[in-house]
Amino acid sequence: MIKLTAINKVFNPGSINEVVALKDINLKINDGEFLTIIGTNGSGKSTLLNMVAGTIEPDNGKIEISGKDVTKEKEFERAKYISRVFQNPFSGTAPKMTIAENLLMAYYRGKKRIPKISLKGNLRRQFREQVSSLEMQLEDRLDNVIGTLSGGQRQAITLLMSVINSPKVLLLDEHTAALDPKTAAQVIKLTKKFIEKENLTTIMITHSMQQALQLGTRTIMMYKGSIIEDIDEKEKSRLSVDDLLDKFTDLRKKERLTDDVYEQLRKEYN
Repeated sequence: MIKLTAINKVFNPGSINEVVALKDINLKINDGEFLTIIGTNGSGKSTLLNMVAGTIEPDNGKIEISGKDVTKEKEFERAKYISRVFQNPFSGTAPKMTIAENLLMAYYRGKKRIPKISLKGNLRRQFREQVSSLEMQLEDRLDNVIGTLSGGQRQAITLLMSVINSPKVLLLDEHTAALDPKTAAQVIKLTKKFIEKENLTTIMITHSMQQALQLGTRTIMMYKGSIIEDIDEKEKSRLSVDDLLDKFTDLRKKERLTDDVYEQLRKEYN
């Protein structure tokens, strides 16, 4: 379980560039839950994800994972049980290393001791089977330098690397946003397959309301550093994209948004 209690984060406090990134965030994500996050630019989505990853430390509040207080743990310390896939397909792999070498790095990620090991025999057969499951005809290209692959192929390999050791938490940071629609759909299919197979506790940021409704067991909407909607699986099943967009109407009334800002919000998520 992931539990965030009274989390606050302000960047550049007291200066002209002060930004309230997160404000009194209280959030509990149960084991095996798949949470999607939507929200406009600057709403706090990425800051929240970075907080769970350990990239950013809160100004105050508490972060617990599996009952352990990890608030002060650094990102490399959480690497033992948290995996992450970024938006940029080129961020999650070492471009000058082969597919097999990248998988080997992921295989030993977070371990204290890495034995001297050959990329032959059982481990290579295991990697081949896992790459074959991607259905991208890469299983016979394990010795290819990963920098020669397409963005979609690299993102699929990155996704495989992120789940290769069944992490406690999987973080997906708009991981299909840079892909063409066909490839994005393929990566989403793999994402769903891996999460369901391993029953992974997952947090995914998306700019697609369609994805937010179709994927996961729960969706939260963020605005100006706060969680303004928390939609459970039962309610999600009854909502359409238009219903979700209409929630911006309530936000407009509550925040007294101008027409320009309101239309920008609807355009961003339409």
